[in-house]
Amino acid sequence: MRKSPNMLMLLLLLCTGVNVLAQSTFSVKGKITDSTGVAIGNVSIKEKNQKRGTTSKDDGSFLLSVSGSNAVLIISSIGYEEQEVPVQGKANVVVMLQRSTEQLSDIVVTALGVKRDKRNLTFSSQVVQGAEVNKAQEPNVLNALTGKAAGVQITSTTGAPGSSAAIVIRGVTSLSGDNQALIVLDGVPMNNDETDGGGGGGAGGNRLSDLDPSVIDNINILKGAAATALYGSAGARGVVLITTKGGSKGKKPVVTLSSSLSLETPHLAPRQLLYSQGNNGQYIDGETQKSSYSWGARMDTLHDASGNKVQFHNPMKEFFKTGITNNNTISVAGGNNQSDYFISYSYFKQKGTVPNTDLSRHSLFTKYHTQVYDKLSATFELTYSNATKNFIDEGYGLQNPITNVYISPVSYNLKNYLNADGTQRLFRYNRNNPYWVLNNIGNHSNINRFMPQVNLVYTPASWLSVTERVGADIYMDLLNYHINKGDISFSDGKVYTNNTTFKQFNHDLIVQLKQQFGKFNTSLMLGNNVWSRYYNYMSATGTGLSKAGYYNMASAASVSYAESKYDQRKVGFYAQAEVDYNRLLILSLSGRYDGSSVLSTSNAFYPYGSAAVGFIFSELLDAQTKKIINFGKLRASYASVGNDNVTVYANSTPYVQVTNANTGANVTFPYAGVNGFALSSNLGNSQLKNELQKEFEVGLETKLLGNRLGLEASYFNRNMSQGLVSGISLAPSTGYSTTTINSAEINTKGVELLLNGTPVKTRNFSWDVTVNFTKLNTKVKEVAPGKLDETQIGFTYAVKGMPYGMFYGSVYARNAQGELLLKNGLPYSESNDYLGTATPDWTGGITNQFHYKNFALSFFIDTRQGGMLQNVDEYYNLTYGVSKATENRADRIIKGIDAATGAANTTVVTAQSYFTTISGITESQMQKASYIKLRNVSFSYSLNKSLLVKTPFKEATITFTGRNLWIHKAAGFTGSDPESTNTFGTSNGNMGVYTFGTPTSRSYGCSLKFVF
Repeated sequence: MRKSPNMLMLLLLLCTGVNVLAQSTFSVKGKITDSTGVAIGNVSIKEKNQKRGTTSKDDGSFLLSVSGSNAVLIISSIGYEEQEVPVQGKANVVVMLQRSTEQLSDIVVTALGVKRDKRNLTFSSQVVQGAEVNKAQEPNVLNALTGKAAGVQITSTTGAPGSSAAIVIRGVTSLSGDNQALIVLDGVPMNNDETDGGGGGGAGGNRLSDLDPSVIDNINILKGAAATALYGSAGARGVVLITTKGGSKGKKPVVTLSSSLSLETPHLAPRQLLYSQGNNGQYIDGETQKSSYSWGARMDTLHDASGNKVQFHNPMKEFFKTGITNNNTISVAGGNNQSDYFISYSYFKQKGTVPNTDLSRHSLFTKYHTQVYDKLSATFELTYSNATKNFIDEGYGLQNPITNVYISPVSYNLKNYLNADGTQRLFRYNRNNPYWVLNNIGNHSNINRFMPQVNLVYTPASWLSVTERVGADIYMDLLNYHINKGDISFSDGKVYTNNTTFKQFNHDLIVQLKQQFGKFNTSLMLGNNVWSRYYNYMSATGTGLSKAGYYNMASAASVSYAESKYDQRKVGFYAQAEVDYNRLLILSLSGRYDGSSVLSTSNAFYPYGSAAVGFIFSELLDAQTKKIINFGKLRASYASVGNDNVTVYANSTPYVQVTNANTGANVTFPYAGVNGFALSSNLGNSQLKNELQKEFEVGLETKLLGNRLGLEASYFNRNMSQGLVSGISLAPSTGYSTTTINSAEINTKGVELLLNGTPVKTRNFSWDVTVNFTKLNTKVKEVAPGKLDETQIGFTYAVKGMPYGMFYGSVYARNAQGELLLKNGLPYSESNDYLGTATPDWTGGITNQFHYKNFALSFFIDTRQGGMLQNVDEYYNLTYGVSKATENRADRIIKGIDAATGAANTTVVTAQSYFTTISGITESQMQKASYIKLRNVSFSYSLNKSLLVKTPFKEATITFTGRNLWIHKAAGFTGSDPESTNTFGTSNGNMGVYTFGTPTSRSYGCSLKFVF
């Protein structure tokens, strides 16, 4: 059979077409490295003007089919300069990427550990590099962040070793719930609770202090609701993302050894040093007679029975000592082409300025990353710490030695604290001798903490990755507290022990898809989170020691036990989609659906989300204008975020152990060996639902004049509704005293500014300046509509129509014209009123850094302006006659109006009667909390490498540091440091209370660092 000519022609054309097609494609193999030859993975390789593209593997290799042998490859990776590479018929190419110094600092870790280019972010965040954190030489990471970030307020408690600090981002978000930011370590939430307050009062330590600052690579602070929505309920308060250091692929092991030593001297409050113990100008020696007062005679007029001058003592300077801090760290980093590692060990030891107080911390950190095979990588990480602390009680409790040090007379020697019979030697009857306290009352805590995590990333295709991250936070906390026999309050002694076990588990499964469609760069992230927390607490209290100084529970005559535990769980499903059009417009959408065990069953699940847009207007500028405005971006976002900010079991009414119940016969439990239990007096609310925050934010980001000047500005308006309010009083007829409801509303408006500049930059010298400014206006809109317009939160109040954290107490009586009313020539009070807020008007900070060849100098000044504090010390100081104000002991006529006659006052009163009278009026204790601090000064020198040629060292640096060198305090503040205003702890209820805490210190230090 003869074939048709038409059919033959068709077959010929098909064969020719296939051959032409085969010849039109060209396969290119290659490898991507950095300037040192180390392979770079996840680099984008695309053909110019085509849709073809791939990414390099962890060993830097890639394979891509291009349209022809004359194709051009576009090689790009965040942190490196983009390159165009002509193929020119080569089947194998090697591309060496150069670091982009302008872009390197713009790579940030965002929610859920995703790395992104800051230019594409549609929300506000600020990065603090690990070098800045470590430059501060602060043992607590939070204290190292003080004043460095706009919109962030760090509040310290006292100057004791291991003392707690609080971090609040953009003001309070909840009326009575937790307002501190969520801490995330390498993608896994980290517990930052305050634990181990003194057995007789005072603040504890926040658990972020367990982390060794030297392992931190950088900290990114996510501020707005749009930035934190993916973190669920806890993220509503802001998020602090801590990224730790890692190894280097293809690098030989690098060993870094550092050692530092610093000396701390306390900032002491001024006090009167002229007058002796006594009353109404008469001297009392504290031996034959006892007295609490220092209203005696002038010291320069006093002589003992032998005619010698009565010895002068400065109780504070004699009591406080020079603190010493040592920190030694060794780390090793390296890797091969498939894996990298980083290992660090440090030992930190701090001896406090109060004798017998100290903190020691052993820290071990390991991180290992490996490419299991070409599509699967794994990271294993373990953080371990052991912290041991010896500390005193703080606050105005009778077991705090500082209280009696501050109010002791200058005519009495406290150091001889024992009488001949072994009892306490006292100048007054109702307070312990502080030196006796140091040797007979104390707290000891020991915390073992483990934070393991595993991160697996599977990349089946260049556009698809699946991440599974599992992490845990586990610690065991043992606290022992003892009071020896002979104490003023517990004459027979007391022992207390508390065992706490804390476990927190977190699991994330994340799917990420990325694809480019022409000028559209798109990404989609889907994920699931399961978070669980388990807490167990058991304590024993023993009274009546059988032997003095033997602090064993078995030696107690009476022992009582308490135990509590709780379980809490959250589950969440989240998604985020982003579209980037031509590097000009970015649209970002996120959503999350959370379920929380602490809310009612019917309201346990709640959705929320965010929408944000970024406009990079600098892409539209002409080349000449771009030389001035190098980068410019406008952004706007709106977010709605849920928050389950309430304690566990608030939705139910549990049974609690009864220790002393009035049953009509005054029965005390345990009774006849049988314990009693009753329903809690706090009525559970089975209808509790989540708090809801809605936030609108706009921002501007610019880089100008060759990136020499940068500005970031944000304005936000946040409304919190359905606020959870605990402690709402109930009528006695209900059988309960309090409950928790959804009723509060809070509005916060704020402005944040961050300015970066390099005024001078030459070959050998540079000067860099960073300035930040924050102004917040937080107002309580509702407490409980129709029920309450105010509620007490510890020492402060939330009041409808007023700023959060209002002080309330007795005020001076005044007439309609505001003039002081007097009775018998003295002020008095007949009413209570609000006395200002604990929140500042604005905060700011400025950092200057100078580099000249191998020398570096930096200093950091920060300020808080506005806000009040309650100086409870002043109540005691005025009463007992030790306040600096009481040095003027002349009789006086107080300016004011006689309440009885209405005429100007003419009655003469003594200084003692005046100061002891006003001390009891709360208004006299209110003082401004403003300050300006020279927070940190650092000077370093790095040896020239030419001097190290014949040594084993690659680098050697010596650094001198000073911390808290100078404090400018507001006029009228009579304490030592207005920043230490949370003596009793970091909770909402302890805001702005300054009372008998360990003073903060001025520190001078030196550190050595060697790399080999």
